[in-house]
Amino acid sequence: MKGNRLSRRECIKLLGAGAITAATAPLDLAQTSPASAQEDPYARDRERRMRWWHEAKFGMFIHWGLYSVLGRHEWVMEMEGIPVSEYEQLAKRFNPRPGAPREWARLARRAGQKYMVLTTKHHEGFCLFETQTTNYCAPKQAAGRDLVREFVEAARAEGLRVGFYYSLMDWHHPDGARCAEDEAARKRFVEYIHTQIRELMTNYGKIDILWYDVAWPLDAKGWESEKMNRMVFELQPDIIVNNRNKLPGDFSTPEQRIEAAEAGRAWETCMTMNDSWGYHAADDNWKSPKTILRNLITCARDGGNYLLNIGPKADGSVPEESVRILEKVGQWMERNGQTIYGTDRCQPRRSRYANFTRRGNTLYMHVHFWPGSEVAIAGLMTKVKAAHLFATGQKVDFQQDAYRVRFTGLPPHPPDDPITTLAIECESEPRQDEIFVRKRPRGNV
Repeated sequence: MKGNRLSRRECIKLLGAGAITAATAPLDLAQTSPASAQEDPYARDRERRMRWWHEAKFGMFIHWGLYSVLGRHEWVMEMEGIPVSEYEQLAKRFNPRPGAPREWARLARRAGQKYMVLTTKHHEGFCLFETQTTNYCAPKQAAGRDLVREFVEAARAEGLRVGFYYSLMDWHHPDGARCAEDEAARKRFVEYIHTQIRELMTNYGKIDILWYDVAWPLDAKGWESEKMNRMVFELQPDIIVNNRNKLPGDFSTPEQRIEAAEAGRAWETCMTMNDSWGYHAADDNWKSPKTILRNLITCARDGGNYLLNIGPKADGSVPEESVRILEKVGQWMERNGQTIYGTDRCQPRRSRYANFTRRGNTLYMHVHFWPGSEVAIAGLMTKVKAAHLFATGQKVDFQQDAYRVRFTGLPPHPPDDPITTLAIECESEPRQDEIFVRKRPRGNV
């Protein structure tokens, strides 16, 4: 989180604290616990289902809905206190031009992203898909068509995996808030939610990811989350699901921060390119391509994925700055993608001007602050066999002793932009000691 900006989770905590019962806690969704002590029924084939996802590393998140019409952040309905009756009129103005999802998919492919996740329904309650549960959906409003279907077809046309984001919290449905206090309301609302998820899992062919969000104001029992997941896996046996319906799911979802899960647990950092998920016309606090690549490298180093967001305008066009940044990221990924995709969790990390990823016994040193003709790694305990600049293949000289490996004879200016990568071949899996170097015996030093 940057500055005083609140995460969505923190915003939820501020929503009428007096009305939030114990059923809403805990709201740290990345740390949710199983609803029961039963053995995880989906663990048996998790490795198979998630193999492609671990290989992919990099995905595109798309936040798009009625909030895009106003262009003042995806939480504008809540943060500005807009009544439901007023807000739902935006559906008459939300009529995106045809072909926009295909442009997103092409952009994702050029950026080196391997999968896409679209907000099929955000907290505002407006559905981008055809549903029998409500008229508050794109096909029955001004758009007049199923925007989720367009997204699915576009992603598949570009060879990308398909993910559906779905918000359990719903500000539009009359039972969305009172379901925590009224059992009849809870039953109606949960049936509504389960029916929509069933539609999403039934009407669009094979779906690769279901990305739940914000399970306010109920707990796993209230949402009937075990029943929910059971239905999902019956309809989509190869799908992977996240942990935001108050069950552990297949992977954890740190938001706006990079935080590796415990050993053996899959995780994915979701992050914005500026300070907003949905389109925000005035938000110009853009991350640089270098920052985004550094984040991606850190996620890959620690065994996680990076889900990077775009917020298209109401007409479906992507803000120019988002396009510029992703094009730059994609150029680097085209040259260096092998150092990211399918890499293994990497133990070395100690450097003030570089980060690391690993494939087998090859260590990739990603130098983001180029120091000049020489770079070094302290405490590398594995013997180095050879090294070269990854983008050019140029051989790099090195000297190794008990304390460091020095790579010398490098160009005075970085040969790649915005990050230069060295490929370092080691005799075994590269390991770096974790002892503060000045505590070790160093002769006369």
